[in-house]
Amino acid sequence: MPNDDARETADFISSRIGEAPRMALVLGSGLGGLADELEDPTSLNYQEIPHFPVSTAPGHAGKLVAGSLGGKRVVAMQGRFHYYEGHPLERVAFPVRVFKLMGISRLFLTNAAGGANPYFTPGDFMVIRDHLNLTGQNPCVGPNDEALGQRFFDMTKAYSPELRDLARKAGEELGIPLREGVYAWFSGPSFETPAEIRMARILGADAVGMSTVPEVIEAAHCGLEVLGLSCITNMAAGILDQAISGDEVLEMSARRRPQFSALVRRIVALAA
Repeated sequence: MPNDDARETADFISSRIGEAPRMALVLGSGLGGLADELEDPTSLNYQEIPHFPVSTAPGHAGKLVAGSLGGKRVVAMQGRFHYYEGHPLERVAFPVRVFKLMGISRLFLTNAAGGANPYFTPGDFMVIRDHLNLTGQNPCVGPNDEALGQRFFDMTKAYSPELRDLARKAGEELGIPLREGVYAWFSGPSFETPAEIRMARILGADAVGMSTVPEVIEAAHCGLEVLGLSCITNMAAGILDQAISGDEVLEMSARRRPQFSALVRRIVALAA
């Protein structure tokens, strides 16, 4: 998608939401309720926003909400776009380019994930330290816009050490234990097989999911600081002797939403 589209989208959103936000939140499956807690909110349906894709995944409301959280001006996506919905990866990452052009410098990405680490428990929160891109796909394939970022870019600190420190501090203050680990991206929409989970564990994965990584790659390209948070909603295939369902994912996300909201609110408040 031409980056002229991203500029038009950024200008449209900025004209509708007033005061420029300091950071952006992308709220994953079942976690979008945090956007309903923003103070003085302005809400836009994705259908209203020029060039914006439409989210079709269950648990993704498909709204962009701007307002105040933790005393900071933020914009939040209630639902993201996934490769498995049929979107090209540049469309999946399109909102990140838009946020960059809006002047946003920090991006908080959340998701519901399956636990590949057998020591994890459903309901745990995991700060993402690094990721494995097991799809081999990259949203930056194609012509590069030097105004957004360099053709070749570093991924060494794609997940900001400073923001991870803030997340740990917030967890300690609130008494919310936080795991930390590596997130592996599979394309979906099928859940992974037990053999794929064994492979991911051998490669170092602690959690698996169907999102987040394309956005992180684009954020690294654009120079945005990233914090990634996973809600471990279920144990991945083969860890327990039971089937996995999408309902299970949404149910656990809903159950942990109060703690998740408190955690993100505190992290935002601590962020400079």
